[in-house]
Amino acid sequence: MTNEVYSPGLEGVIAGETAISTITGGLSYRGYSIEDLAAHATFEEVAYLILYGDLPKRGELDAFNKRLGAAATVAPQVIDALRLIPPKASFMDVMRSGASFLAHFDPDAGDNSHEANLRKAERLLAQMPTVLAARHRLRSGQQPVAPDAKRSLSGNLLWMLWNEPPTDRAERAMDVSLILYAEHEYNASTFTARVIASTMSDLHSAVTGAIGALKGPLHGGANEAVMDVLAEVGSADKAEKWIRDALAAKRRIMGFGHRVYKHGDPRATYLKTLCAELAVETGHQDMERMADVIESIVVGEKKLPPNLDWPSARLYHYLKLPVDLYTPLFVVSRVVGWSAHVIEQSDNNRLIRPRARYTGPEAKKFVAVEKR
Repeated sequence: MTNEVYSPGLEGVIAGETAISTITGGLSYRGYSIEDLAAHATFEEVAYLILYGDLPKRGELDAFNKRLGAAATVAPQVIDALRLIPPKASFMDVMRSGASFLAHFDPDAGDNSHEANLRKAERLLAQMPTVLAARHRLRSGQQPVAPDAKRSLSGNLLWMLWNEPPTDRAERAMDVSLILYAEHEYNASTFTARVIASTMSDLHSAVTGAIGALKGPLHGGANEAVMDVLAEVGSADKAEKWIRDALAAKRRIMGFGHRVYKHGDPRATYLKTLCAELAVETGHQDMERMADVIESIVVGEKKLPPNLDWPSARLYHYLKLPVDLYTPLFVVSRVVGWSAHVIEQSDNNRLIRPRARYTGPEAKKFVAVEKR
């Protein structure tokens, strides 16, 4: 008889300690509520907070922005490698390969000290948007756009994708979405990163593994599935019939419900307002009305509130972004959260090595092959 407790999927299991974020009482980063940060901070301020433990002073923020701008230009060999990837390759596979390939050109790749990990984290944060934008333009038959060190990370990302300056509202919309996706405690990809770091592997390896975990449709990718739903519905006047038929058929509607947030995702609540504003600027009011109809019926009849993927899918659509960029944009943001967890794990490391409940046969005696 043992005292072992089995929790499928590790649900409810406290697997470690962290000072980076908590979902208790709503999501907060280093003690600051996500609503407060989304309303008042820039993504760079939030990234600094997550990596360094507190909001930056003006001089610290200026120096941080300067370092990110300088690091955004990747080695030409990285762009050459992106050209060689088959055009139909999954964009998440490209992001995974990009994170791994960048390690070969990082001067601190083999140094796992706290200071070196911070430098690597900053470079990855600056470089992954460049990888994403360059790959998108290359597959579209266009040449990559060089990063502009004077722009914010969000503004620079849109600049490199579009080759034209974004509007203030578009840049702010992207900035807020990156803030909301930046960190989320011990989710599957973050736990993956920490497990890898616990073996005393390096930061790039941990982030590469995290991207592999995020690729799975039960973790990342839900915002892409949301756009499939909205495209299928088509228009606001068809929304009520479509959603009632879908619910009657017991169809799962992506973008609703959350493993942790049983009473509503605070990130979705904030982004919905920004999404509605951007819809007016870009002429997508009908899609907003369609989403409102679907949301009100799902919440009213199934008691499932929307999660972050529900508004973010529309937001990225309004920003003229292809659907297969939605989860890679998640990567661009979450790199900072993953890196902070890798650093935290490495600074106070203990190998993560759980046990399994054995369900195989009882002990057997070996039988020679002639007698089997």
